[in-house]
Amino acid sequence: MFLIDQQFQYTKLTMINKTLNRFSKSQLILALILLLGFFLRIYNINWDSNAQMHPDERAIVMSTLSLNFPDSFSIFLSPDSPLNSHFFAYGGLPLYLLRITGVIAGSISADFNQYGGIQIVGRLLSALADIGTIFIIYKIAKKTSGNKLAIFASLAYSLFVFPIQTSHFYAVDILLTFFITLTLYRCIKYIDKPTFLNTILLALSFALATSTKISAAVLLFPISLAFIFSHWKSIDRKTILNSLIKPINLKFLFSTFLFFVSFLFFNLIFQPYAFIDYKSFFERTLFESQMTKDPYVFPYTLQYVGKIPYFYEIKNAALWGIGPFMFMLLCAGLILLTFKAKKEINKKALVLVSFALIYYLIVGRFAVGWMRYMLPLYPIFAICVGYSVQFFLTKIKSIGHPPLRICVQLLFIIFLLAWPFSFMQIYTRSNTRIQADLWINKNIPSESTIAIEHWDDRLPITGQTKYNFEELPLYEIPDDRTKWEGIVASLIRADYIILASNRLYTPLQKLNDCKKFKKCYPLASQYYGDLFSGRLKFKKIAEFTSYPTLPFLNVQFPDQSADESFTVYDHPKVTIFKKI
Repeated sequence: MFLIDQQFQYTKLTMINKTLNRFSKSQLILALILLLGFFLRIYNINWDSNAQMHPDERAIVMSTLSLNFPDSFSIFLSPDSPLNSHFFAYGGLPLYLLRITGVIAGSISADFNQYGGIQIVGRLLSALADIGTIFIIYKIAKKTSGNKLAIFASLAYSLFVFPIQTSHFYAVDILLTFFITLTLYRCIKYIDKPTFLNTILLALSFALATSTKISAAVLLFPISLAFIFSHWKSIDRKTILNSLIKPINLKFLFSTFLFFVSFLFFNLIFQPYAFIDYKSFFERTLFESQMTKDPYVFPYTLQYVGKIPYFYEIKNAALWGIGPFMFMLLCAGLILLTFKAKKEINKKALVLVSFALIYYLIVGRFAVGWMRYMLPLYPIFAICVGYSVQFFLTKIKSIGHPPLRICVQLLFIIFLLAWPFSFMQIYTRSNTRIQADLWINKNIPSESTIAIEHWDDRLPITGQTKYNFEELPLYEIPDDRTKWEGIVASLIRADYIILASNRLYTPLQKLNDCKKFKKCYPLASQYYGDLFSGRLKFKKIAEFTSYPTLPFLNVQFPDQSADESFTVYDHPKVTIFKKI
């Protein structure tokens, strides 16, 4: 009896040790990656000191706070319901999610459920959603290529700069990326097990994505592939055509029907007023789609006039979104995976590739190139980078000379960490507009007249009542003598000129040739040239910048050439001029 009990204890300890070893090798590493990612995404989460400096975040917050429960079911079914935000630039889900979370957080502190505080709740939601994306990347990579790749891919995404930055806002793009990545994962699960439950779960994830932003409809391509692949026993180049024309069975037809019925049902729950107030929904959707075709439609899209399709998106991702070193690893990973694909066809990988390729072909062709449009591709980028990291670390391990091997490994790790930790330095400092606000209130006398630019945030943020303001309508067309008579009169009255960012002067200086551009600003371009050169009799007296900075070495990376959206929200360049 004693021997049996001893054997049982030994077996139990052995199982515990095996479980702990398994946990320490994969789940513990994943947990550390998730903690690292979470820390990077919530560090200085109140980066703008409650000043609401992100315009999309402001719009979402104001629309969210207007939501209330209707008094009756009949009012609920009306377009005039207080649950209808009438804000269809995005789907309804992000607003309802923020409202519900804000109410819950409001029980802790009332500030979390009102303007100036609820955006912190939203930013925390963004950070948590991006941690979810890291976890799903791990699950996808593990299912497609194994545990090692899963670890490296999730680590790569946790260190990508653009997801880190975007998680510091509540502007739906992080949520969209999470739900798109979740849908791709559900596609892979569906290929493994095309059950009715997995059909409903796939419809649920797709509905979550489209009710966040309608652009997620592009997921229909990988979803269609998942449905087709789920009925293929194998894939061979010689039998692909025959497989496509195979008779479709009843289970396939019923699954397709179940998917679309479930998708519509979930959409009705997540954004009911897209159906109840369908006219406003379609009008706003069409209105938003205009700027994807014509950069002249809105003043804030003039920066994209002359954008080179596809190249512009890759350039910004390479230099700023993921960084040059990670981008080189991404390119290497694509090459390595292409050679691997020649040897074997992976159905699950094809689903990911189909989404990435079709999404890039559609979005890269847009007339505008906001960096956030490419965010849903970053999980795919991470898998490619992870594959490359796995390959190179394996090669480094084979170096026979131990000191050299350790040095190469350390150098590799330093290069991986250099860009994300350089970018994080902007969150260790006060926001440039906060710095400018303090300086203005301290150095510009009361009753001074300050010339500001329309379509940009007004500075100072605080103490505005003690100053007089002249707004310069520089975007107005035509850029003629009549317009400039008014602007010159404002400049004569002004004591100071404040440029809160490069939002206006970057595109307007470029649009100076009326023979080349549909909208041109030759006089505005001349004005900025005179202002910056000092010919306008205004002297630059203060400038506030916050560039990504390499830790310890204090090497700065000026990023004013990046897409405006990369700098203007959390570290814009602020310039102040004084009349001589």
